Amino acid sequence: MEGQTSTSFETMIPKDFRHLVRKGQWNRPTSGVCKGYSQANLAILPKAVADDFLLFCVRNPKPCPVLDVIEAGSTHPSIGQESDIRTDLPRYKVFKKGELVEEPDNLLGIWREDLVSFLLGCSFSFETALMAAGIRIKHIDLNLRCPVYSTNIPCRPAGVFQGNMAVSMRPIPKKSVMKAIQITSRYPSVHGAPVHVGDPAEIGIEEINRPDFGDAVPFAPDEVPVFWACGVTPQLVAMKTRPEIMITHYPTYMYVSDLLNEELAAL
Repeated sequence: MEGQTSTSFETMIPKDFRHLVRKGQWNRPTSGVCKGYSQANLAILPKAVADDFLLFCVRNPKPCPVLDVIEAGSTHPSIGQESDIRTDLPRYKVFKKGELVEEPDNLLGIWREDLVSFLLGCSFSFETALMAAGIRIKHIDLNLRCPVYSTNIPCRPAGVFQGNMAVSMRPIPKKSVMKAIQITSRYPSVHGAPVHVGDPAEIGIEEINRPDFGDAVPFAPDEVPVFWACGVTPQLVAMKTRPEIMITHYPTYMYVSDLLNEELAAL
């Protein structure tokens, strides 16, 4: 990526960014790239259990808001021009019977014609709106990965799928918490309003400085933790329900779509 600045990645169009990813020229988290465009979580499952997972998403729209479903065998999302779901994320996770077995940078060697792909809304999308309103996103400022935690909040089960919700966290100044709630509530397709504000122990998080995924983010004295439902939830579900195979994105290494964030905003 010699000769390209962080600003150029911020302003790049998604099609060009995905091309870099496909060529192996981007291997970092995608937070902050292609500003204004929606990013997505990924879950890929065999057709035999895909209907159960779709019902799980319908019953749990906060952690699993569906942006696109790619039918069995197809690899081309409808929300990304000239895109291939096997190559256009920087990093993936492969679970077999609930066990993590591989973290490849593409799926070309393991793709099967019976696999159905789900693209789910990502909270990176509403970060742009928060920053436009003057609310700083600390993990972006500090070049860290967004911290993600498992919780004791149960999801509604569907078929073979059950488990607890994952959440992402952002330290927000106390004076700006209500504004952050109002802004993110306009984006139900990318997790919407927070699911919890304040004491992490109330949702089963014992140590705020030890996230399950991502990096710990420091707090200023005037900041409180604000938690949003997270698309890492299917990974927790995979470890609990142990499907034959489940492929997901690597946390914070997302699919960058052609959807504009404002297209997903509710009035």
